[in-house]
Amino acid sequence: MEATSLKAHDTFSGGVHPADNKYLSAHKPTVAATIPKRAVIPLSQHIGAPTKPLVVIGQEVKKGEKIGETTGFVSAPVHASISGKVVAIANFPHILGVDLPAVVIESDGKDEWVAGLKENPDYNMLSPEELKKLVQDAGIVGMGGATFPTHVKLSPPKEKPIDVVILNGAECEPYLTSDHRLMLEKSKEIVEGLRILMRILNVSKGYIGIESNKPDAIEAMNKAAAGSSDVKVWPVKVKYPQGAEKMLIKAIAGRTVPAGGLPMDIGVVVQNVGTAEAIYNAVRYGRPLIERYVTVTGRGVKEPKNFLARIGTPFSQLIEEAGGLTDAAAKVISGGPMMGMSQYTLDVPVIKGTSGITVLPREEVSTKPYGPCIRCARCIDACPMKLQPSLIGVFIEKGHYQDAKDYNLMDCFECGSCTFVCPANRPIVQWVKKAKKELAKKKN
Repeated sequence: MEATSLKAHDTFSGGVHPADNKYLSAHKPTVAATIPKRAVIPLSQHIGAPTKPLVVIGQEVKKGEKIGETTGFVSAPVHASISGKVVAIANFPHILGVDLPAVVIESDGKDEWVAGLKENPDYNMLSPEELKKLVQDAGIVGMGGATFPTHVKLSPPKEKPIDVVILNGAECEPYLTSDHRLMLEKSKEIVEGLRILMRILNVSKGYIGIESNKPDAIEAMNKAAAGSSDVKVWPVKVKYPQGAEKMLIKAIAGRTVPAGGLPMDIGVVVQNVGTAEAIYNAVRYGRPLIERYVTVTGRGVKEPKNFLARIGTPFSQLIEEAGGLTDAAAKVISGGPMMGMSQYTLDVPVIKGTSGITVLPREEVSTKPYGPCIRCARCIDACPMKLQPSLIGVFIEKGHYQDAKDYNLMDCFECGSCTFVCPANRPIVQWVKKAKKELAKKKN
């Protein structure tokens, strides 16, 4: 494959340019986090039906052993991330802000793999269906944060054939660098994971989209894909939310996902680079998804770092391993400041979709009250989906959720660009989340 130029390709309209603050951790190689003494492993780590426990209190389990079974097609199994004894099955704090069912395992210090994991050195000889089954059994979900079960994305209806697969390495969210480090440290595995995806979907064109502010990652991925014509590294312009699925498709494939539609409607499947690496490990080595790259960063921690952390590791442990909180620490976010969720406790565990933990100091946390909309239209200019956030926000503020829906509320993917540019400090994206929940209640 010819080396890809660092020149960034055209991108979408709208968007914003928040300070990325990636220098805090981008240059720091990933370190393995300490194996937790007590892993709290939620049975809901994905979009879709929660899993049901397969273990009982007092049972001894091994690392990689399935402890949660799916209850529907849109679901993903859950596995033990450490070896030890099951000491609790109950509701525990979750990053979503509520208590949800989880299996608690107390480490035995041995960290032994479960017996029977099958390696597949000749995985290229497996059929697409066999490969997809390995992905499903490994419990792999979208690791960019969406946590949609991967095997479902790889099962499009026959009337919607896929001809393009895109790996998302844009990582446009401020502060976060876990995908960046993954591309530097696991580039070959990511490319092989992409090829497995292409084989499952019978696709001959694969792209890896990376924002052009990561020249070292672009170089590493080009090197990993060298000598082949099926994979192309595609630098994209630095603009938030470039890493959003629909934005990346527009920038790389030049296609527009229709309102209310999905990428498969236009022949595209997008997966995160972390998902691709997990797919390679599942297919080649039979390993289920029990750990992931996590950035712990922000000026509210003393030593920002990138970790390889086991699922179920408490946030408090990773923060301590990053030097602990500074005296000025004021807010802890699961993810980044634009799309992440503030946490009320550090007892929440790392889950499959935890790309980072951002700790902001007091001076970076706004306490200014919001005011009325002044009709400046900055949010309309910034919206990458070309919606009318100001009007949608007014409808939701007054409780008119159906009116907001009529103005394409459901096409909003909650990037936060509107809130970022609003001079009246209006919490539009938080209102959008609330409206979607209220509409879902009425639907049910």
